[in-house]
Amino acid sequence: MDTTIGCNSGTIKNEKGCYDDCYAARFSKRRGWDFGKTIARNFESREHKKNTIKKINDIEMPFVRIGCTGDPSENWQHTVNICEQISVCNNQLSVFGVLPKTIVIITKHFKNLTDDQLKTISELDICVNTSVSALDNERLLINRLTQYNRLKKYCKSVLRIVSCDFNLNNRAGQKLEALQQKLFSNENVLDTVLRVSKENKYVLAGIINIKETKFLGKKCYASVYNKKTYLGYCSKCKEMCGVNFKQ
Repeated sequence: MDTTIGCNSGTIKNEKGCYDDCYAARFSKRRGWDFGKTIARNFESREHKKNTIKKINDIEMPFVRIGCTGDPSENWQHTVNICEQISVCNNQLSVFGVLPKTIVIITKHFKNLTDDQLKTISELDICVNTSVSALDNERLLINRLTQYNRLKKYCKSVLRIVSCDFNLNNRAGQKLEALQQKLFSNENVLDTVLRVSKENKYVLAGIINIKETKFLGKKCYASVYNKKTYLGYCSKCKEMCGVNFKQ
């Protein structure tokens, strides 16, 4: 369930999005959507809200995820407002007979949460996945790591690393691999591979290696750093976007 569609901040300098190959940008382009325009998604009516909450409760998963077709940080207040409304899913055990669901937010922190917004988040069952990569420029990487650490006082904070199989015969690849190892030295980290095309600028420059693999059962090209990284469906994942990590 996404609170926004599109990502102006991620495409303002490159219509292909982050790392020259955003999967959400590709998905949107195929469907004729303007991914460069961020649109807030809201409930159309009380009935729509009620039905959405029921669907969330009916899903046999311990969490509901926000941040797949747009970055929630583009409009934090709207995202926090929606989280407050769907948080009733955490209080329905006696009514629906289902386990409480954590709200997972995946973000690159293009905009930072305010102190008041963090206070609200601390009162909800939320797990924030801060998405980072060694490919991030220094300014973005520093801010994302700062927010990842800042969030630890308010909710479960997870570092979602978009990892790459860097070419160690390439000078830039060597430097980025060293940075990637520093990222993995943090606590509560997730490893998610970078899916790219053969025309990706990092591939053409010889900085990252790619291979044909399967992601969610479909063939694709990806830069796989760790052969053990899970590439299957959420229902069989042990980490569950960090929900299963200890606080």
